[in-house]
Amino acid sequence: MNAQLLNPFQISHPTAVQTSLLSNALFARFDSSGRYLAAGRYDGSVAIWDVELKAVVRWLDGHVKAVTSIDWSRNSKYIMTASKDWNIIIWDLTEEYDPPQRKHTIRFDVEVHGASFHPRNSQIVLALMGSGEVYMVDMRKSKNTRVELVEPPDEGGEDDSTRGMTAAKFDPTGKLIFVGTTGSTILVFNSRTQRMVARHRVPGAGKFRGFEFGKSGRLLVSNSSDKVLRQFILPSYETPAEDTTTWTESELEATHKFVEPINKFAWNAMSYSPDGEWLAGGASDPSGHKIYVWDMANDGYLASPLEGGREPLTYLHWHPSKAYMASTTKKGNILLWHTPTPEKWGAFAGGFEELDENIEYEEKEDEFDIEDEADIAARKKKEEDREVDIETMPDIGDKRFRPVHRIGEEDQDKDFQWADEDPDDDISGWRMHTVILDDDAI
Repeated sequence: MNAQLLNPFQISHPTAVQTSLLSNALFARFDSSGRYLAAGRYDGSVAIWDVELKAVVRWLDGHVKAVTSIDWSRNSKYIMTASKDWNIIIWDLTEEYDPPQRKHTIRFDVEVHGASFHPRNSQIVLALMGSGEVYMVDMRKSKNTRVELVEPPDEGGEDDSTRGMTAAKFDPTGKLIFVGTTGSTILVFNSRTQRMVARHRVPGAGKFRGFEFGKSGRLLVSNSSDKVLRQFILPSYETPAEDTTTWTESELEATHKFVEPINKFAWNAMSYSPDGEWLAGGASDPSGHKIYVWDMANDGYLASPLEGGREPLTYLHWHPSKAYMASTTKKGNILLWHTPTPEKWGAFAGGFEELDENIEYEEKEDEFDIEDEADIAARKKKEEDREVDIETMPDIGDKRFRPVHRIGEEDQDKDFQWADEDPDDDISGWRMHTVILDDDAI
């Protein structure tokens, strides 16, 4: 039964395993549409699953060592894979060849632990090295640069170059790059100038292991070596002047802290729901597959712990548009989580009302009266002649529909202008050439 017919306004979180995919995967990530799920594997290959068909539709085979990260372009035309073989590969999924041709290969001298696309232009890539460096690679013909993001010395002149970078991610606008270090600090760089604009101290965090943003970009959750998930409300960062070399120094205070409630295990992954009202964290419990879901709209209340069997969890990713999750087990299986919905037969009839128990029905006085056909026709005629106002906007009483950026703001923003120079061809409406593989091939 179609869940949207049952209750299209229901906002909830996954509570049960719908199915399991045998994929030998290290981790799996949804694309922006939620239709496809890419799974990185130990042998360096990547399987792209169709979530509805529960079948592999493309196979990417280009690495010789384990895949460390996967990222989709904004319209899912391109997919980027990073590996321990020192390479980043960008694949064009519109290619009819199987496996598809490589669009770009970016080589480094060390293992690549992470890579992500710029949110506005897939020709700009952020890469995290296993040796503790972060590079921004610009493959546009007018740029063609590879710049290392460097933390400047602190105010006392002390060199912080020994503090390695362990996590890096674009914010949802692409204007800023957030970098986590081994020294309990979060560095914020401007993506256009590659200069540091802020340095935040997070006491007690230790080594940062990863970041996730809420859809608005104002919420940031971090995973660190002290086994705590921290949520922050980010301040506003001004666009730096061309000739400035200053930055903001401050202590970033967490609005919420989440610890594994039973054995204080570390966290392997975390992911926000599409509306940012739920946060899921996957624990590194060696004895079971445990996910904790917090209600962020209710001050971070623990909504429910989820258990997916005895295989430990390695990764977790929330669907981009509904209450649906994919978690990966240590044995390589992908568990798809959904929200079971009870059948409501009232969805098929406007006046139908479901009852939990029998009640005595009282007939209304005029309920079964026979109305004159002339009166019925006159009433319908009067309703048809009534004018309908389709121009006046209703007063909704709040600002729910206010856009994030004012009209014309993006045209005047230098950071957006820089990202939109020499735009890519990652447009919507493309079609993937699918090749259904049997289970033996997987």
